[in-house]
Amino acid sequence: MADGHVPPKGVQEVGRRAVRWIEEGKAGRNFTDVGRHRAHQLADGDAVSDAEVKKMKAYFARHTVDKDADGFKRGSKGFPSPGRVAWDAWGGDAGARWVGRLDVD
Repeated sequence: MADGHVPPKGVQEVGRRAVRWIEEGKAGRNFTDVGRHRAHQLADGDAVSDAEVKKMKAYFARHTVDKDADGFKRGSKGFPSPGRVAWDAWGGDAGARWVGRLDVD
């Protein structure tokens, strides 16, 4: 797809939540500009290139283990943890499902 892949509404909603958390200072001191950019890109419904989809797939593959950390799940102590904010900045579970369905190889 030459113009990119437009994130579905559910992914946009997760991106908006991440942007809100980032603005509230919940992202932590190690949060990256790349994560901040991705959150805004998804929240705004901007198209994601094939290369960015590959980066998203790689992010989710590396960071799935973060889901077991304290503060990741709603209702747990420290929610939302910086890891949860970052996960959502990349689209969260909805984003992982979405990019998992895209064939960009």
